[in-house]
Amino acid sequence: MKRTASIAFKFVGVIVVIATLAAGYLAWAWNRPLNPGSEIYLVKPGTGLRALANEFSRRRVIPESVSFVMLGYIVVPKRDFKAGEYQFRDGMSARAILTQVAAGHVVEYPVRLLEGWTFQQVREELESAPRLAQTLAGLSKAEIMQRMGAPGVHPEGRFFPDTYFYTAGSNDLSILQRAYAKMQARLRQEWESRDTNVPFATADEALILASIVEKETGRSEERGLVAGVFINRLNKRIRLQTDPTVVYGLGEKYDGRIHKRDLLTDTPYNTYTRYGLPPTPIAMPGVASLHATLHPEQTNALY
Repeated sequence: MKRTASIAFKFVGVIVVIATLAAGYLAWAWNRPLNPGSEIYLVKPGTGLRALANEFSRRRVIPESVSFVMLGYIVVPKRDFKAGEYQFRDGMSARAILTQVAAGHVVEYPVRLLEGWTFQQVREELESAPRLAQTLAGLSKAEIMQRMGAPGVHPEGRFFPDTYFYTAGSNDLSILQRAYAKMQARLRQEWESRDTNVPFATADEALILASIVEKETGRSEERGLVAGVFINRLNKRIRLQTDPTVVYGLGEKYDGRIHKRDLLTDTPYNTYTRYGLPPTPIAMPGVASLHATLHPEQTNALY
């Protein structure tokens, strides 16, 4: 009887040692720094834990799949992985890699829309953006705004200049929708807090002048004064006489220089021949130009 108990005690001891060694190995395997490289890895829709482990092992993101699967059963209860592109950095552990995939932190690409850009420049930037699905190619401005849910709205100046991040498979329309919504929100915010003496009947009128202010000066400290001068001219019914509107009105005819004949040739955007504001914005104003237009510097200057 004593011998049986002794054997049982030794057996339990062996099991404890094995379990301890196994736990130590798993802790080491899960947390040691790996070298997955900077390659982008695609996780397909419906990929499960074992398929993910096998794929990462095959691609040498992780050294082997068994401990990765065991880790997944412990730390990822749902094991429902978001499809998309993933990128890891050297020094990450298997635990960190699995946590990133479980959280759905996929690769994001930036696309930057700059202050002062025209809608044509925005379209060209979106067309050159990597991994962005192109759904608007060949469509007219009116057709694009129809898809935006804003039929009849001229697109110029309607998108907020900023850096937008997207994932592979996103489309160009989604970027425009975000930029459009952001411009509406920022314009509404500035409009609601506007100075009481600005001469605009609508926020759209303020957007038009803000686009002119944006193109007239690239120096933020000058925008309030420039806006104040333009507003004084509007109040006194003096033509704005600003070159950027003439350039916009020339379109593809603009050759890089403004000629005297350009100033004399009437277009809806020629503020040398017409009073008041042009019919639409001429570019995307940034928040500084929006703010300056609706909170202009107080001045008597007309030039």
